[in-house]
Amino acid sequence: MFGEFGLYSDGKFFGMICDDRLFVKPTEAGRAHIRDVVEAPAYPGAKPTFLIEDRLEDAEWLSELVRVTARELPEPKPKKPKKSKKPEKKG
Repeated sequence: MFGEFGLYSDGKFFGMICDDRLFVKPTEAGRAHIRDVVEAPAYPGAKPTFLIEDRLEDAEWLSELVRVTARELPEPKPKKPKKSKKPEKKG
């Protein structure tokens, strides 16, 4: 699919962990919080995202990055109800 682990906050997909590296969806608030942004694709063919490497141990900074990023992301689309696999009765 896309990588190894998908990360969610308040039901919003905000990032991934691929090859033991943290990638966060790009937002303007995230860019301002990070300041010196490094962008890279999480996997071949992916769009560039923010690559977080040097502040992984800073829990307060990382938590704030998740909060500001999630605020800017759109609400998740409602899931469509699954169709029943039972065959319809004729007659």
